[in-house]
Amino acid sequence: MLLTIWASVFAQESWTLDECVSYALAHNLQLNDFKYTNQSNKETYRQSVRNLLPSVNASSSYLVNYGRAEDPNTGTFVNQDFYSNNYSLESSIDLFRGFQKINAIKASKLLFKATKEDVLQQKYLLAFRVMQAFYDIQFFEGLVEISKEQLTVSQTNYSLVEKQVELGLKAGADLYEAESLLLTDKLNVTQSANQLATAKLTLIQEMNLENTSEIEITKELPQVVADAAVNEITSDSVYNEAREFLPLIKAQELRAKAAKKQVAVSRGRLYPSLSFFAGIGTGYFETTRDTLGNTLPFRQQFRDNTSQYWGINLSVPISNGWSARSQVKQSKIEKLRAENNLKTQEQELFQTIQQLVQDYNSLVVELVQSNQKMEAQNLAFTIAQKRYEKGLINALELFTAKNLYASAQNENLQVKLRSEINKSTLDFYRGLPVFNIEAN
Repeated sequence: MLLTIWASVFAQESWTLDECVSYALAHNLQLNDFKYTNQSNKETYRQSVRNLLPSVNASSSYLVNYGRAEDPNTGTFVNQDFYSNNYSLESSIDLFRGFQKINAIKASKLLFKATKEDVLQQKYLLAFRVMQAFYDIQFFEGLVEISKEQLTVSQTNYSLVEKQVELGLKAGADLYEAESLLLTDKLNVTQSANQLATAKLTLIQEMNLENTSEIEITKELPQVVADAAVNEITSDSVYNEAREFLPLIKAQELRAKAAKKQVAVSRGRLYPSLSFFAGIGTGYFETTRDTLGNTLPFRQQFRDNTSQYWGINLSVPISNGWSARSQVKQSKIEKLRAENNLKTQEQELFQTIQQLVQDYNSLVVELVQSNQKMEAQNLAFTIAQKRYEKGLINALELFTAKNLYASAQNENLQVKLRSEINKSTLDFYRGLPVFNIEAN
């Protein structure tokens, strides 16, 4: 099914933003590294739970003695070569260890959840990078179109001047001026095309799209309109909404809680530990003989030599070079560092949202003024073009009017795309579904 989906994606004529983001999320190699870290922490958490289980160990040995040696069966020394086998099975379980294992489970679980949030955060960051690259392509595509429109005008004017020179209505110098403007616009088209190619390469690299250096995206530019609801929101309200779900903040909160549990783990090393153990052992000895001097069979010795034991072990830490208390202090410092990092992340988030809200309010005004400016420059250029055709202004004056109009178009396109990126980012922090990204 997945192969069918991607096959249809490759067969399409152009990519939408959602398709670009989905493909990037499925093929980004850096994102895989965060996933592996999360999988590692998941296994660490599982193992911390399994550490509550009893430990069971089996052992076996084969021993050959030469010369004078102690008979392991009787404890006496004999002067002969003999061999022996020993078998044992032992199990032990911690009854009390200062709640170290319980707190270690809680800490590892919190760290596992934190790295899970890290993965989601990286998905969002990748999606925003793809969105930026996507809109950069739209901007430079628009710039290419503007440059081509200007080139068409210059080409028309050059042809007009050429005919007028042939008819003796204008001097040859006028033709040189028109040619200079034409060549300038051709250079602008080339430069815009090069910038577009660079923008496409950036998107291809963010998506990790292999075996291609060309990509086509949807041509429709966003229809940006003023949103009264957004104008009414404040930085505080957006921050409160963002803080509730943003993976970056949630991950740091989980790390701060994990650091607190690590302090409890370190303190647990200061308490006595109590464990229970039990085992069973047996052996076979070549020196174990019957009354006739024959070595007893293996099966009989295995049964007769079997012994069982159990016990309780109490360990009280008295002096360990102050290392346990030093570890507690280090854990407390790490806890303070994690809490400080959380406050830093919260501060940076609030400042980012403050800037976004301010930028949005500014862009709303800029967009209105930019539209008005573009319309005015368009009218001025249209009038200048007609006056130029009638010989009322020279080529330099037409060139100035044409450049002002092109500059106004460029600025208007920039404001539109900046407004769209800004609005999408604000919507994201407000918890609105900007990207179709799953938490898992």
